[in-house]
Amino acid sequence: MISILLVDDHAILRDGLKNILSFEDDIKVIGEAISGEEALKLTEELSPDVIIMDINLPGMNGVETTAVIKEKNPDARILVLTMYTHDEYLMSALKAGADGYLLKDAPSEHVVDAINAVYRGESMITPSMTKKLVNIHLQQTQVKKDESNLTDREQEVLIGLVEGLSNKEIAEKLFISDKTVKIHVSKIFKKLEVKSRSQAVIYAVQNHLVSM
Repeated sequence: MISILLVDDHAILRDGLKNILSFEDDIKVIGEAISGEEALKLTEELSPDVIIMDINLPGMNGVETTAVIKEKNPDARILVLTMYTHDEYLMSALKAGADGYLLKDAPSEHVVDAINAVYRGESMITPSMTKKLVNIHLQQTQVKKDESNLTDREQEVLIGLVEGLSNKEIAEKLFISDKTVKIHVSKIFKKLEVKSRSQAVIYAVQNHLVSM
């Protein structure tokens, strides 16, 4: 059972999410917060598996709250669910340690998929935002070998991470097993000194490991 903490100051949105998630047998909402400060308190009290975080909150905003939670508990899984489509919000959320970034107009099944993805330790970024972030197709994406210290295969896997592909999708594209992809991802994390797929993506973009 995946336990969820909802952080949003709009009751109608929290109620809508609870209604959507109530149809999932393996997902349960265990708490609700309407501010960043309350989210910090409930996170410590309830230890939710996944925190669904809005950005626009009274007092401490969602990005600041995410950063504090991640500093105290790097293993916390945080999915940002917002209406903001601007690049700077995505970049700020990922820098703070968010594991996923989804827009509020996403279909309900995408929200469920995103929850499961971040719970598994994967990232989930709205495809349109990923395209804005990298502004490139796979065929045009190149990793700068002289700056990454990654093997050729690790570079290919990193490209998949930047494009928001799941382990399974990367495996199918590279004709390797899911297990092998997982091993490569682990090595990439170690070499780039990051702890999540989202952090690997932001590191790759900020340090020009992928062409823009």
